[in-house]
Amino acid sequence: MKDKATEIARKRYDRRAFFYDITEGLAESLGFGKWRKTLWGKVTGGNILEVGVGTGKNFPYYPPDTEITAIDFSEKMLSRARHKAGKQDVKVRLLPMDVQRLDFEDNTFDAVVASFVFCSVPDPLKGLAEVKRVCKPGGKVILLEHVLSANRIIARLMNLANPIVVRMMGANINRRTVDNVTASGLDIEQVSDLAGGIVKLIEARKTNAHPGS
Repeated sequence: MKDKATEIARKRYDRRAFFYDITEGLAESLGFGKWRKTLWGKVTGGNILEVGVGTGKNFPYYPPDTEITAIDFSEKMLSRARHKAGKQDVKVRLLPMDVQRLDFEDNTFDAVVASFVFCSVPDPLKGLAEVKRVCKPGGKVILLEHVLSANRIIARLMNLANPIVVRMMGANINRRTVDNVTASGLDIEQVSDLAGGIVKLIEARKTNAHPGS
């Protein structure tokens, strides 16, 4: 049975796919591209999962000599990513998949990476639990995310604006993703503030050796 919230989110991103790179171009030039490079510079291991590949904005930053699997729940986003991967000669396995229901065995990947993804996952705790499950014991989970500000005034404005932003863009701007990572059972090693307490680079590790936990 399909989850209604997930289907709504999927359709939003399907609608945005064709214009996505154009509408996001300014953000990329103002810092997102630099942050993506920083993110991927911290990735280690030979077997990597990228969650929420979108149109393939991270392709230029993929580390060499790695096997990368990249997923997205939007087929139209994946179509753009496939075209881009062919054009840029990027070696990546692209699969249609929902992070809330990953079709991988426990303890499969050396590292799991996502950039600006858990703001749009309908059930972020469920998604992060799946990320933990498929990450190998000792493996890293590295997330680049925008989060709710710790400033109460700014946070109030973000909460007020969130319903409009979700309807227009599909992303929540008031998620507490650092707290969600902790709640998932991953052990946070470092959180770096990249922009005004709103953009964070979260580095966590799966330290529990029990499969699927």
